[in-house]
Amino acid sequence: MEDAGQKLKKRREELDLRYRDVEEASNVIAERRRSDEFTIVLSRLSEIENRNATPSIFKLYSLCAIYRLDFVEVLEWFGIDLSLLPSDSNVVTPGRTHTVEFNVDVNATVPFPLALDPGLDMRKTTFLSRMIQRWGRMPLLLMNQTDPRTYRYAYVGADDWSMHPILQPGALLLIDETRRRIQSSGWTGEEDRPIYFLEHRDGYHLGWCTQTDRHIILQPHPSSESPARIFQYPEEVDILGQVAGVAMRLEPRRRKGKT
Repeated sequence: MEDAGQKLKKRREELDLRYRDVEEASNVIAERRRSDEFTIVLSRLSEIENRNATPSIFKLYSLCAIYRLDFVEVLEWFGIDLSLLPSDSNVVTPGRTHTVEFNVDVNATVPFPLALDPGLDMRKTTFLSRMIQRWGRMPLLLMNQTDPRTYRYAYVGADDWSMHPILQPGALLLIDETRRRIQSSGWTGEEDRPIYFLEHRDGYHLGWCTQTDRHIILQPHPSSESPARIFQYPEEVDILGQVAGVAMRLEPRRRKGKT
């Protein structure tokens, strides 16, 4: 199996480029970017190709530009798969609620069952994984038929119990940025009352909201034992959007200090 250096060498040879050609081209890029970090000297290029040395991100950029290669794909040659960023982020659980800045890949796909056991009775609770006969791939966009550019993601901090038990600490939220106007009616109970995601100078907050002429009242779930807060609007707080979806584990979690 070819290593990353061999793949880069193969690409250079396909383009009929000499070491000197690559060095000179990288010098032009370095001048444009006003940084010598983008320059690839002959000896360094030899180490990358023949000793599988790992180039810096600047030199890798130059190589991708010169060889007409996709930067993300070349990162994978070196063992860096950017699609794993969201799952690897789970190694730490920040206590504070915050936004998630990972970009959504509009071309991404997910496993999707293409064929189910014909004996499946949809009226009964079933362990569905055992009833799937054939798997395929489906684009993520077809799962919800929405424009990902109108959504952002947020994470409920491990210490944020403000909307528990509706939203567990550690939940991943889908925020609809087009819904920034506070609704004053239209729901029948707490299950369908809109939950809003707010940004304040001391961090991010989420909860039910009531808006007056100059203020927004942030109301947490009564079971959370968290106090309501009043913010001057729009001077003190910004409405980032409405919670449109949630992914969370269902096992009960215990608050620190509670038994």
